[in-house]
Amino acid sequence: MRTPLGQNPIHLTAPAITELAQTVWDNGNEYFPPTTWHISNIQGGTGATNVIPGHVNLIFNFRFATASTPESLQRKFCEILDKHGLEYQITWELSGKPYLTPRGKLADALTEAIKTVTTIIPALSATGGTSDGRFIAEICPQVVEFGPRNATIHKINESVEIEDIERLSQIYQLTLKKLFYGMQNN
Repeated sequence: MRTPLGQNPIHLTAPAITELAQTVWDNGNEYFPPTTWHISNIQGGTGATNVIPGHVNLIFNFRFATASTPESLQRKFCEILDKHGLEYQITWELSGKPYLTPRGKLADALTEAIKTVTTIIPALSATGGTSDGRFIAEICPQVVEFGPRNATIHKINESVEIEDIERLSQIYQLTLKKLFYGMQNN
């Protein structure tokens, strides 16, 4: 975001940043929390203490669900910048759209297999974070993700209990049997 000479773009941008951070982008839905906007990086100035920056750069992201579209978020974002009279240049990148598979044969078969193997009644949830399912959701009518507990995910010495792998294998096999041979014939 650039500004006229003598005006500090960081100061001029601050009210818009505040509004963007406080904006209700959507209300989420039954499976997803509301969309949030986050600055991941902000940079302005040259490092000198006596120079007014000529511009400010923001790197930000939306954590959004199926309640919004990339286009609706971009439009609302630009409306806020325009409202604050900011000059800006944006390069939009979309790493993947959120997806939501309606309950169907795959989710039902997996749910039944989990209950049979573990006696746990699973809940359908979209709280797992960024998902690789986004890469196939547009070409597959049903996508579910299920795997081992993630108590050590992304940590030093990330690991999975052998018992969890064995149960996981049983659940996958039973899920396939239910899908290929029917829910009644196990």
